[in-house]
Amino acid sequence: MLTPPTRYRSSAPRRGRRLPRALGGAVCLLALAGTALSTAPAPAADAALPPAPVSWHPDLSRTGGDDVNVRYDAGALRVRDGSLSPASLGRDRGYASAVLEAHHVGRPVNRVTVSLDATVPEAASVEVDVRGRAADGTWTEWRRAAAGTPARLPRDVVDVQARLTLWNATGAPTAAVRAVTLTADDTRSVPAEPAPGSAFSARVYATREGLVGHTTANGHVIRENDHFVALPSRRALSPAGSGQYSVQVCGPVRCETAPVWDVGPWNTHDDHWNPSDRREQWKDLPQGLPEAQAAYEDGYNGGRDEFGRQVANPAGIDLADGTFYNVGLDDNGWVTVTYLWTDVGGDTTSFRTWSTDVGVRQQATTTSTRVAGLPGPTTVRVRCQVHGQLVTHDGYSNDAWSYLPDYGGYVSNIFIDVADSWLPDVPAC
Repeated sequence: MLTPPTRYRSSAPRRGRRLPRALGGAVCLLALAGTALSTAPAPAADAALPPAPVSWHPDLSRTGGDDVNVRYDAGALRVRDGSLSPASLGRDRGYASAVLEAHHVGRPVNRVTVSLDATVPEAASVEVDVRGRAADGTWTEWRRAAAGTPARLPRDVVDVQARLTLWNATGAPTAAVRAVTLTADDTRSVPAEPAPGSAFSARVYATREGLVGHTTANGHVIRENDHFVALPSRRALSPAGSGQYSVQVCGPVRCETAPVWDVGPWNTHDDHWNPSDRREQWKDLPQGLPEAQAAYEDGYNGGRDEFGRQVANPAGIDLADGTFYNVGLDDNGWVTVTYLWTDVGGDTTSFRTWSTDVGVRQQATTTSTRVAGLPGPTTVRVRCQVHGQLVTHDGYSNDAWSYLPDYGGYVSNIFIDVADSWLPDVPAC
């Protein structure tokens, strides 16, 4: 039972206690190798074999709100509308995306192998990306899992999620994916990628996306004065309505934090914010230099993008209209972008929020600029906390605010699902 509210009581109206994470997919196959009986002496502890891989089959029939232009019929996933393509790319090719349900593995893993049962016509293609959620609740970037090549995740995770991306030429047959098998294990011989001390920033050329009424790569229908960005890699594409991957864009007038909801401009595999050896493509380019910029300024790749198109500007980011004008641009131009999810240092503590449409503010006040919104209960990383404006909600009051580095702003502690007003083990800012 909750204690009576006080002036600085936290979000005490907790909407249900934390529940164990659900197993991914209504139909899952957990393949665990049994322990064979043997009369031989047990091996020494330092010679113990790693745990057996874990395999499962996500339920492809459970399409949901994070899916884009996908249909399930005759026992397979397919492209629904062959004329729909991500807004920022402007390509005449049918596109669909299915974000499969996350699967709780139950022990740390860092490598995922994918096997498909699919029919892929010559004019079609299927890409599979996977990501993992660490024990602290943070997600890795999406990583490509090509046939015969396991996806190596940058750190140990306990939950694994897959995303299918289907393409087909307009009017041509669509790929049909009947089943997916995911197998996770850990590679003890390969160290985790070193975590940066802070989020990476770069100065890149921004273009205005516009395209009101078109659909982004995560299924969002673009509105007037919209606030989001497009980056030229699917590694940092947020699911619909979420800010799991967000950037801070600083223009001539102000900065804004916006979610990554589209893919482009120019490329789809150019994660230029990653170190060169970790980039998916263009590994000979330095970190922070988009391929389109190198092509436009220096004739890199013959001056063309990954699709062979002549690059007409050096853009490394597209901004939705609201973000474009809010940061002070009236024409395409240079901005400083901070890729907030790349800050995975150890100086944060993860908590779960509750309620819907929770605002993240630039300062610890309800009147400061809203830099992001949490559409529903979300696991957030808190770096520090401050005393700010007193907030009253649902009969409870609190003046404590937590700084969320992934969003570049503050959230009232009322909306963090703990019983204390001042979060335990979190320092003051």
